Amino acid sequence: QVQLVESGGGLVQAGGSLRLSCAASGSIFSIDAMGWYRQAPGKQRDLVADITRGGSTKYRDSVKGRFTISRDNDKNAVYLQMNSLKPEDTAVYYCNVKSMGGLRDSWGQGTQVTVSS
Repeated sequence: QVQLVESGGGLVQAGGSLRLSCAASGSIFSIDAMGWYRQAPGKQRDLVADITRGGSTKYRDSVKGRFTISRDNDKNAVYLQMNSLKPEDTAVYYCNVKSMGGLRDSWGQGTQVTVSS
């Protein structure tokens, strides 16, 4: 099993920046892709960005050019640098880890990101 601990959420003004961090522990030898999802009240939980162990990334269209995902395989950590934040980025952000050849999904507890206008 993989345990995930997230940090870095908070309240910021539009145009500001936040950096989310997620540290994995447990069965870390089996980690494949890592990523971030977000969910606003009454909305579906959607992918924000993910990154493979080799460093290939993908982003949802609305965050391209503003967010950057990265990972440190030695630290078993994944990060999301969020710049030029907009009110529509407000959501609970969840760290996600795919492991065991993609057969297992692990989730963090979620961290609130609130962007005021």
